[in-house]
Amino acid sequence: MQLIHTLDPLRNTVDSLGAAGSLALVPTMGALHDGHLTLVREAKRRATHVAVSIFVNPLQFGANEDLDAYPRQLERDCALLEAEGVELVWAPGVDVMYPEGFATNISISGVSEGLCGASRPGHFDGVATVVCKLFNQVRPDMALFGEKDWQQLAVIRRMARDLDLVRPRADAILGVPTVREADGLAMSSRNAYLTEAERGRAAILPEAMHAAVSAIESGIAPGEALSQLARTLLSEGFLSVDYAELRDAENLRLLEARSNRPMRLLVAARIGKARLIDNMAVSP
Repeated sequence: MQLIHTLDPLRNTVDSLGAAGSLALVPTMGALHDGHLTLVREAKRRATHVAVSIFVNPLQFGANEDLDAYPRQLERDCALLEAEGVELVWAPGVDVMYPEGFATNISISGVSEGLCGASRPGHFDGVATVVCKLFNQVRPDMALFGEKDWQQLAVIRRMARDLDLVRPRADAILGVPTVREADGLAMSSRNAYLTEAERGRAAILPEAMHAAVSAIESGIAPGEALSQLARTLLSEGFLSVDYAELRDAENLRLLEARSNRPMRLLVAARIGKARLIDNMAVSP
């Protein structure tokens, strides 16, 4: 496995891998867990070669978010990736990604608005900018992202369509189903912020979401089902519900009633020091 920090050796390696088969990219910010490794395994299933990027992107952190506190575990992460058979780890420094004079920002309207975009202004601009750069640097045939961050996935696909990207094309930006703990809680680095008692109560989130999905699919009005979801979380120890919304799965338009298109229930709720996000499909 090659660990590369600068652009010239990256370009040489990418050229060699591309000449010897298809290349998949799994972008990450490190601090890897089984959810990330599931993406890697799916990438290995789909492509000849797998590259993983590790970069803690300052552009997607807001003023009240502690960039310095984000865990950086490169040696541990590389050991995990080497065991999975990853051939390339791209781990640039901030000075490589954003050299002096860097002045470009990618902003995507529509899908970036509302939901997490409402509470984290500028976040998805930072995501779109860094992912576009990663795509141009690694030039993968496909890229894989977890469906847990559904709005992020929608933003990246919109960017690829609007900018006519070819490596990868929009239809080669693949979502991988959310990896969950045994009790249903979505795997996330945020789960580490939970105390033992909070971790036990956190499993109420996917339970309440499943109940809301079933209610909507059975014909109950979305507003009623989502109000019950919020009441359940607050009664079980969650501090707040930032949002609980039914949206079009592709364009993320807010839905007041069931649609004949694929839908998604998206929720963000706070418990203890953690802000947990999750989403589930809702059938038309």
